[in-house]
Amino acid sequence: MRSVYLAGFDVFLPDAAAHGKRLKALCATYGFDGLFPLDNEAPQDLAGQALAQWIYRENVALIRRADMVMANLNPFRGAEPDSGTAFEVGYAIACGKPVWGYTGQAGTLIDQVAVGAAADDGVSRMVDADGYTVEDFGLNLNLMLACSARIITGSAADCLAEMARAPGR
Repeated sequence: MRSVYLAGFDVFLPDAAAHGKRLKALCATYGFDGLFPLDNEAPQDLAGQALAQWIYRENVALIRRADMVMANLNPFRGAEPDSGTAFEVGYAIACGKPVWGYTGQAGTLIDQVAVGAAADDGVSRMVDADGYTVEDFGLNLNLMLACSARIITGSAADCLAEMARAPGR
């Protein structure tokens, strides 16, 4: 059975451990062994930065152990995916792991965050509320995520179903 590291901000849910168990059960339904970050139980004597370092090392070890990664790339605390999840995607890609991501955001970045147009030296561009250019490649995520992972518009179950159908899964 292929193992899947379950990246995402799901670890911040009030019922994170129970949610992780549900995700792992869903993985099993599709023939995968889910590895959830909270599978690691932190030593009771750690706190603060020492605890943060322990969590980092354990999560990176789980990614290295996994055959692939499935990442929740839905917006978190704003318009973009969780920064920790984005790191995990990049780390997995650097390790040569296949990465799948899912998001409910179907529209392009322009549809999601652009509020207007600006023109500099005759070049028109779409901008966000702070005046930053919004990339316009017709993608629903930043190109660094959209071009490195297989992105599914939908839920974790939708993503797992696609993963299960993929050749060589």
